[in-house]
This record gives sequence, structure tokens and C-alpha cells, in this order.
Amino acid sequence: MDLGIAGRTALIVGGSGLLGRAVAAALLAEDVRVVLAARDETRLADAAHSLDDEVACLTLDTADPASARAAVDRLGTVDILVNAAAPPAHTMDQSRDREPSQILSALDAKAGGYLRVMDAVLPGMRESGFGRVVNISGQNAHLTRSVTGAVRNQAVITASKALADAYAGTGVTINVVNPGVVTADPSPTTAPAAGGESTPEQVAALVAFLCSTQAATISGESIAVGHRVFGVQ
Repeated sequence: MDLGIAGRTALIVGGSGLLGRAVAAALLAEDVRVVLAARDETRLADAAHSLDDEVACLTLDTADPASARAAVDRLGTVDILVNAAAPPAHTMDQSRDREPSQILSALDAKAGGYLRVMDAVLPGMRESGFGRVVNISGQNAHLTRSVTGAVRNQAVITASKALADAYAGTGVTINVVNPGVVTADPSPTTAPAAGGESTPEQVAALVAFLCSTQAATISGESIAVGHRVFGVQ
């Protein structure tokens, strides 16, 4: 299927990570101009080297609004934004899971960072009449085993829906993709109170479709990859 986005410019924040690289590969296959962004120049260079096509790289710190605006200003046009820059769930300190300081720090690092980049990108998308934003959250949003994980992921979903409503009718769509466990060898089974597993490429395939012209009427959605948490509506 031709997704109708050849020649568009995509900014992948968190582009040096596992999912960022997979999304980059999926969009490159659609002849999209891909720009990888992250804080670490060395990891960015490694990510770019791992891809078959040449991609541009930008250093960007999502904690700094000025850094996000400078990156967007440098690009000039951003048609597609994929936010995937956040500390992995396993890096959270489980012994501090209920501490307000960790919860607020994690909330800012994920949802806050996504919001800062969207704030830099969305006005230009509205002006051009075309934009696709896909925010990577996670199925921990639907579970209460971790206060930190639930709050930071659910905040991404809520903020994305609010912005999708604000930009309705402008040609800009904003959606959330919620992976379960992402692994090269996913299990076909799903345990109760857990999300299903998927490969990075399976997550990237959904992200790429949500960036397509065919997905123009899909906005404000939160979609699981891997069976949505077993036993949870």
C-alpha cells in the first residue's frame, strides 16, 4: 500500500532507540525524509549508520523548550512527528514508585517532553494544513501495578486526546500507540492482567499507517500493539 507520504519530512524524537529506529525504517520505505533526534550524538550516529538510507540527525533535549524549538526551526518543515523519547519503564526505581518526586519527574520526562516538542511543531502543521503526530505511550496506562508507570503513560493519552480535539478539522491528526512488551521474539500467548508482546517492526507498521493520507480521519485515538491488556476493557 502506498501511504501517500513520499517526500514528507518526519521528525522522530527518540530516534536512537529501538522503536525509533524501527519507525525510521518503516517511513524510509515510504520515501519519507527522516530526521532522527535525541540527546546523545553517538547513539544518533549509530542509529543512522544502522539504517540503509541516509538520515539526518539532530540533538534535541525534550526537557528544554528552547532545544525543541531550535530543532524545529532548523528543519523548517515538519510534516510528521513521532515522540518516542522517554526512559524505559524498567529504569524506574520500584522502591520509589509511590513517591511524588519520582512520579512527577517521570511525568515530566515523558508527557512533558512530548508536549514541549508538540508545542514547537503543531503551529507549523496547522499553517500547512497537514500534520501527523504519533506519541508512543504504553499499556501500563491501563494498569495500576505501578503508580509511576500509570501516571506518566495515561498523561500522554489524555494530553494527546485534548490536543487532537483542539486541532480537529485542520488536517492535523494526533494519536497514541501503546505497545506492550516489545521484543524480537514475541510470545503468541497473553497472560491475565498483562499486555501482549510485539516486535519493533509491528509497532512501527501501525505508526507508519497513522502517518498516512489514508489515516486522515483517525485522530484522538489510543491504540494497543500486542493484545490489549488481557481482561481489561
